Amino acid sequence: MTHNIIRIWRPIATVIILVFTIAAFTYYFVSHPMVRQQLYQTSLLTLLILFGLYILVIVALCMVTLLTLRLCNIKLAAAESTLLTMYATVINFFGPLQSGPAFRGVYLKRKHGLNLKKYTAATLIFYMLYALFSGLFLLSGILGWWLLVVGAFGVASLTYIGRSKLPLAKRFQALNLDALYALAAATLFQLSIVAVIYFVELRSIQHGVTFGQAVIYAGAANFSLFVSLTPGAIGFRESFLLFSQRFHHISSSTIVTANIIDRSMYIVLLAVVGLIILVTHTGRRLRAQ
Repeated sequence: MTHNIIRIWRPIATVIILVFTIAAFTYYFVSHPMVRQQLYQTSLLTLLILFGLYILVIVALCMVTLLTLRLCNIKLAAAESTLLTMYATVINFFGPLQSGPAFRGVYLKRKHGLNLKKYTAATLIFYMLYALFSGLFLLSGILGWWLLVVGAFGVASLTYIGRSKLPLAKRFQALNLDALYALAAATLFQLSIVAVIYFVELRSIQHGVTFGQAVIYAGAANFSLFVSLTPGAIGFRESFLLFSQRFHHISSSTIVTANIIDRSMYIVLLAVVGLIILVTHTGRRLRAQ
């Protein structure tokens, strides 16, 4: 009964939040001419740089997919991983609650005999790493150089647990530790590219923004992944960024303008990815599995 109620109300809540967010964006855009002026001043070179950086994000996601599956003792060809990642990226944007990993799990179980329990554990490890690095990004303005100490301590602790004879180590030793470290590096690479994307967007609007501010900004934005009920976490990411202003000190108008640029570029990326999926008949082949 409860499950049926959730199934009925979840899409309704999603539509309400999406409509409210679009209305708020429209009102803000119309009532703040400075935002429109900032958008008009965005150069073509900036947009091309952003598109290139988003291509790197896709590359990072392919690496994350391959390494997550390596934790499950599944080896995937690079081409198949790329097409699967692109298709899951589109689903992730339009589907509720980050549907991409679920789609990948079902596809890989049917085609490669993936153990869903192992895949769920590996995916949770990725999300833990994602949350850990995002939290460090967010707190970097407070921790400063202590951030390096915390990161080094975390890696040392993981290595010690993995190599020791502690009871807890048995669970870690069941994993491919080399793949685990590589997954951590790939996750950090992905989040670092996202931070650079935000830095380019913010600097194109407000030249005084530093890379340190962009890192904190990225850390706050990344946490919207865990509560995204709307396509691309529209409305949620902006809320996280506005609530965390006391950490990154970026103005509301700059946040709104940067997010409009970011959403626009991501839609262009999805359009290109969608075209590739259409030309290669990826969607039909994946759904057939």
